[in-house]
Amino acid sequence: MKILILGASQVGISIAEVLVGEENDVTIVDIRNRPLQQLQNRLDIRTVTGNAAHPSVLRAAGAEDASLVLAVTDNDEVNMVACQIAEAFFATPTKIARIRSSEYLNNLELFENEAGFQIDVIISPEGIVKDHIIRLIEFPGAIQVLDFADGLVQLVGVKAVAGGALINCQLAELDEHMPNVETRVAAIYRDKDVITPTSETVIREEDEVFFVAARKHIKAVMQEMRGHSDKTRRIFIAGGGNIGLNLAKELDRKGYSVKLIELDPQRAERIADAVRHVIVLNGDAADANLLLQENIEGADVFCAVTEIDEINILAAKLANKLGARRVMALVNRPAYIEHIDHPDIDVLISPPGATIGSVLAHIRRGDVVSVHALRGGRAEAIEAIAHGDEASSKVIGRGVRDIPFPPGTGVGAIVRAGEVIIPSVSTIIEPEDHVIIFMDDKSCIQHVEALFQVDATFI
Repeated sequence: MKILILGASQVGISIAEVLVGEENDVTIVDIRNRPLQQLQNRLDIRTVTGNAAHPSVLRAAGAEDASLVLAVTDNDEVNMVACQIAEAFFATPTKIARIRSSEYLNNLELFENEAGFQIDVIISPEGIVKDHIIRLIEFPGAIQVLDFADGLVQLVGVKAVAGGALINCQLAELDEHMPNVETRVAAIYRDKDVITPTSETVIREEDEVFFVAARKHIKAVMQEMRGHSDKTRRIFIAGGGNIGLNLAKELDRKGYSVKLIELDPQRAERIADAVRHVIVLNGDAADANLLLQENIEGADVFCAVTEIDEINILAAKLANKLGARRVMALVNRPAYIEHIDHPDIDVLISPPGATIGSVLAHIRRGDVVSVHALRGGRAEAIEAIAHGDEASSKVIGRGVRDIPFPPGTGVGAIVRAGEVIIPSVSTIIEPEDHVIIFMDDKSCIQHVEALFQVDATFI
C-alpha cells in the first residue's frame, strides 16, 4: 500500500516505522529538512520537504496514486486542509487526520457533511492516552487494558504478585478457582521471554499475564491474579497540558479526589478556572518538598503527563520513593522505554504506541476493525470479522484448532450476536463472528489477515 505521512512528529515517525516493517511504500512530508534526513538514514522511505497543506508538495510526494493520507503534523489546520486537498485534487481513498483542539473535536459536524472537511477518520492522541490512563486507574494493578467489540471484551495485562490465588498454579486450575468465570490467558511474559500458554503452564510471581474475558468478569480475574486491591481514591497529576487537564476533568466527574501540579503560573490559573473540585497547585512536580507538603505518601496513583519525558520519569521515580502507591509516566521517546529499565515506575505510557492501533485498523487487510499494539509493539491483538461462507472463507465452518494460524497466535474470544464466547479448540467460527486474536510476534500479521480475506467469488 502506498501511504503518505504528513508530519515527522513522534506519532508520525512511530507509525512510519511500523508501516515500513510491513512492506508498505511510505513517503513522509515535513516542513523541516533535518528530521527527514535523519529518517532517511535509518528507514527505507522517501521524504519530501515542504508545507503538507500545499497541493504542489502533495503532488511531489505522490498523492496522485496514494491509497492513504495520514496527516499528523502538530498543526490541526494544516492537517485538515491537507486532507481536504487530498480529496479535492487527488481523490485519495482514505484520509486520516490528527486533531488536538477541543474547538474542532466538540464540533464534529465540521467533518460530517459534504460541505465540511473531507476527513474519513479523526484521531486524537491526547484523547486516546487520556482514555488509556482512565482504564488503568479503574483497574488497579493493570499494566494495559484494551477494549474489543465495543467494550464487551477486554484484554488485560497484569503483573502477578505474591498473595494472588493463582500464583504457582497451572492454567488448567483456572476453572477450579473461578468456576463461574470464563477467561483465557493469551500470553505470559517472564523477564524478557514470551511463554505461549498451555494447560500445564504455571504462573510465577512477577510474570506479566495477558488474559481475555468479558468486561463484567475482568475484576474477578484480576483479584485472583493479584489478591485484594485497595480502591483508588486519591490521584496526583503532574502536568496541566491537554492530557493532564482533560484527565483531571474526567476523574473529577467520576468522583476521585484529584490534585494537579502545573509549573506555569498562568496556565495553573486557567486550569483552576476550568475545573470544579480539582486542587490545582502551581509548582514543580519533581519538587520533593512540594510533594511531601501535599501528602504524596497518601496518593493511590501519581501520573506524570508533562510534555517533557525526562521530567515525567524523574517525577514518577520521586513520587515512588516518597510513598505513592502506584506511579505512571508518559514517555514519548521509544528508546527510553525499550532500552532503559524503570523498575520503580509501575506503568510507562507511550502516546505513539497507544495511537498506532487507531491507524492500523484502517490499513489492515480483511475486515480488521480493531488493532492494539502490545509490549512496545512487538506483539499485537486484533479484532477481525469473519465474512463469507464455508466455500469462500478460510475460517468459517472450521474449529479453532483446524484454522492454520501461525505459531504463537491464538483466538482469545469470539463475540457472536452480542454474546462473549471463550472458545475451546473445537469451537466453530460462524459468519459475522468477531474474533479476537493475539499474536506474540506481529510479523505474522499478513498471514492472519489473509485468513480473514474472502475469496473474490463470494457475492
